[in-house]
Amino acid sequence: MNQIFDWIFAQYHETDTYLVALELIAVFFGFLSVWYAKKENILVFPTGIISTGIFVYILLLFGLLGDMLINAYYFIMSIVGWYYWTRKIDEDHYIPITVATPKEKTRVLFLFLGTLVFVGIIYVIFDKFNNWTAYVDTITTAIFFAGMWLMALKKVENWIFWIIGDIISVPLYLYKGLVFTSLQYFLFTIIAVYGYMEWKKNLNKSPVTLLR
Repeated sequence: MNQIFDWIFAQYHETDTYLVALELIAVFFGFLSVWYAKKENILVFPTGIISTGIFVYILLLFGLLGDMLINAYYFIMSIVGWYYWTRKIDEDHYIPITVATPKEKTRVLFLFLGTLVFVGIIYVIFDKFNNWTAYVDTITTAIFFAGMWLMALKKVENWIFWIIGDIISVPLYLYKGLVFTSLQYFLFTIIAVYGYMEWKKNLNKSPVTLLR
């Protein structure tokens, strides 16, 4: 056990203490955000805003431009989702969880492809295509962009994108030395699986409260 802890903290040997503390805070609020998303709780958005705001700063320093853009996008979409989720379909009920329509699925496809192109251009401009992680980062960025858009609209398919992206992110962040973030994505994967199953059960059911 001691060897495991030694290895984990060895990854942070050259990392400033304040960055480690910030990562832990961001991971904590990120975990809360995913948990609240699973429960269809409106607190998914304020906790997500805190986590993503911190990660924008950290990821910029670590050179993961794609994931930095993801978190900036999350930040914006959390505000959009916060507004959308609090809309009511009648006096007592809020927007329900639904399945994406064919038109929305087409938009997701274009969002995914457009994100690939956009992030690829960013990496080329800053000459960051110098490691395999840059290519993986580009793909996960597109996956998460699509997933976040679907979650903001309360579409059950959002969890499929989270599951795929989280699985890919575990080894990516481990390789980059962000051990706690890698662990976060491992836990995210588990929660996302349960989130998908729970949202499937609640399809088309309009909640009367967003705090539960």
